[in-house]
Amino acid sequence: MNKLLAITVLVAFLALGAESFRVPRQTEEEKGTIATVVDTLKSYYDKSVDTASSYVETLKGYKLDEKAKNLYDDTIRAVSTYAGIFNDQLYHILYPQEGS
Repeated sequence: MNKLLAITVLVAFLALGAESFRVPRQTEEEKGTIATVVDTLKSYYDKSVDTASSYVETLKGYKLDEKAKNLYDDTIRAVSTYAGIFNDQLYHILYPQEGS
């Protein structure tokens, strides 16, 4: 009976000793609150840059820069014409021609 008790105690010690030789499972590093917030903000920033870039590429496809240039040229032409007419009218109001 003593031998059985000795063997049981020996096996128990081996089992407990083997537990200390186990390699602990590596857990992922837990991020702090600031790191989590920074990572979240970075992901939002990256998504917004990607979205803006895709919008810019879409707008380039519409050739809006050419349309805006044409609109600007037409507007300048119309404003110049009406400014000239207004200038002539104002001149004739301030300096009426005598004898007509």
